[in-house]
Amino acid sequence: MEATLTPRGRIGIMVEAEVISPDVFQGLGIGEIEELEVWQGPERHPLAEFFDVEIRADGSGETRILIEGDVSRVKRIGQSMKSGSITVCGSAGMHTGTGMYGGSIVVEGDVGSWAGMEMSGGLLTVLGDAGDHVGSAYRGSWRGMTNGRIVIDGNARSQLGGGIAGGEIIVGGDVENFCAIRQSGGTIVVRGSAVRGAGAEMSGGTLAVEGKVERISPGFLPAGQEVNPKLADVELMGRFERFTGDYAAFKNPKGSLLLKEV
Repeated sequence: MEATLTPRGRIGIMVEAEVISPDVFQGLGIGEIEELEVWQGPERHPLAEFFDVEIRADGSGETRILIEGDVSRVKRIGQSMKSGSITVCGSAGMHTGTGMYGGSIVVEGDVGSWAGMEMSGGLLTVLGDAGDHVGSAYRGSWRGMTNGRIVIDGNARSQLGGGIAGGEIIVGGDVENFCAIRQSGGTIVVRGSAVRGAGAEMSGGTLAVEGKVERISPGFLPAGQEVNPKLADVELMGRFERFTGDYAAFKNPKGSLLLKEV
């Protein structure tokens, strides 16, 4: 079954719409989907107040959701989804793919902060830029994403992969401050450059930055060189310096920071 959601106009106060998920839509008719409740501030509204809904049976056995338009003011799309797929033909709001277990989400524009937060499976692809805290742990938690894959074609902002314990994050552009802070596992590849604090408080996992790092954390020690390393199915070309850390935070850290020689 394929469900198409078309925004019915500009949204003012942000909408919390975790019901936009293949697991929720599965087996429902058009009227039932339209009646699903979303939150706007302290009030509940039917989904049909914000979206025109169409469904088409295709016999595939998979539930697919197509959102035709900008939903940058709609939060929690695909939250905790386990199967199926979501395609956003535009930008999406905060918490897209938060807590994903499986399935796939493609955002053809930009995505807000906290995308893929604490996800444990599935694939989140962003063709534009991403906000802060992608794939990270939530406030007060130390454990970010544990599995799955996040691919960002553009840039990401600060604290990408904060607390990541597993899985893969691939960024085609640049990142800002404290990328991979408190990383304990998993792999992060940044094709562009990073600002400051990359790998701070890292205890495990691998962070590779192909561009420049403006300010390296002081707790990393040299650990040799690698040529054309392959990480998370991504082959990095050239010679890279490997560092181990973060010794400023741990006595025997296992984190690896790979920086390309200029």
